[in-house]
Amino acid sequence: MNMLLLMLVAGIVAGALGSILGLGGGIIVTPVLTLMMGLDIKYAIGASIIAVIATSSGATIAFLKDDVLNLRVAMFLEIATTIGAIGGALLTGIFNTSFLFILFGAFLLLSVYNMLKKIFVGEEVLKSAHPDYLSTKFKLNSSYYDKQLKKQIDYQVENVPGGMAIMLGAGVASGLLGIGSGIFKVMAMDTAMKMPLKPSSSTSNLMMGVTAAASATVYFFNGSIRPDIAVPLALGILVGSSIGSRVMQYLPAKIIRLVFVPVLLYVSTQMILKGFGVSI
Repeated sequence: MNMLLLMLVAGIVAGALGSILGLGGGIIVTPVLTLMMGLDIKYAIGASIIAVIATSSGATIAFLKDDVLNLRVAMFLEIATTIGAIGGALLTGIFNTSFLFILFGAFLLLSVYNMLKKIFVGEEVLKSAHPDYLSTKFKLNSSYYDKQLKKQIDYQVENVPGGMAIMLGAGVASGLLGIGSGIFKVMAMDTAMKMPLKPSSSTSNLMMGVTAAASATVYFFNGSIRPDIAVPLALGILVGSSIGSRVMQYLPAKIIRLVFVPVLLYVSTQMILKGFGVSI
């Protein structure tokens, strides 16, 4: 009973934070299951996949209803992620994974710098005199109603090739290293494509669900998904993500970034240390 309650609570917290930050909840679920509950990493990864799907399902409904996420950007980046993931899977055992860990850890540190700059400078929305050609051609520029500011926010998207390149690399990293690419999805949109954080986070939630659903079948048939763990976790996550997706829209972007920066620092440090063969 205590185990069931712990998984429900962990699910609610993971779902809420995952939907606010666009990270899918897996980054919270895996440490809880392995460190606090002593679960085998194989089952923790299987539960993490279910966590991502549940977070995406719960949050995306609210984000679609309120028209916060950018469907066109999601479709563009998902193409790059999928191609990268297939390429990464094919390169397994050939490429030096230590170098990739260090490279992507460094990219995340760059994202930390950009986020801190936006916190102190306060430039959340791009207002370029000359809109990006590809963004205009493919109608990627959009708008959303910010419930915290109580006004419609029009924003521009730029550097589409840069965002695609990051997502291609993130897909390769996912296939090669077995890491989730949610944090890179937010980085591609927020850092490279200059999208505001709220549309970046909500769009990332949608994309992660699509990516996770594609790999969930493999985990199901190899026995990594245990119903006794996945079901209570998913129920908690559905509740948490529904709450988080609504709370996020009333939070100032600055507060979301302040929560995001420590997460980015933790993940980037872990990746760089792992690249050098150090485990903490």
